[in-house]
Amino acid sequence: MTTSPDNQKPVEPSDIEAPAAPATETSTFSAITQRWKREDMIKKASPISRGIALIFSLLAFLIMVCNKHGPGRNFDEYEEYRYVVAIAITATLYTAWQTFVHLSKRDFFDRRTSIFVDFSGDQIVAYLLISAASSAIPLTNRFREGQDNIFTDSAASAITMAVLAFVSLALSALFSGYKLSTTHSFV
Repeated sequence: MTTSPDNQKPVEPSDIEAPAAPATETSTFSAITQRWKREDMIKKASPISRGIALIFSLLAFLIMVCNKHGPGRNFDEYEEYRYVVAIAITATLYTAWQTFVHLSKRDFFDRRTSIFVDFSGDQIVAYLLISAASSAIPLTNRFREGQDNIFTDSAASAITMAVLAFVSLALSALFSGYKLSTTHSFV
């Protein structure tokens, strides 16, 4: 038995702390498992975000194409709305292809090239979507000042779908950027 210098009372051996396990083994194991969990989450979330972008871009395309309500109220009479349709088609094709590639787990390129194409494509298509939406918003707002009808409601819905597709692809671009930054063999 040992005594404490403060009050000279005996200290029991059970009160003395046992030496802890080396911190490096525990922290290394914890870091590895956290990285596995993060990579597993990104592996699952990336195709999901592209699938959501596919749905929203397809809806933007379909809603705008169906927006024909007589003279002066047809989407194809306005270049801003035609731009939304063109970009929605592009986004639908891109996200359908990317969703297919990721779900089929087929390699069309080597890993480095595939990750770079994902990252670049996600950003380019996302910026095109937000560009299309932002070009159509002023026209829709101008139409809504005069009257609010099914034509302007449909246009606003298509624009909203394009913005939601942008958000989904922007999230996918973040996942692709993470994959790109963690690829050690990328030169």
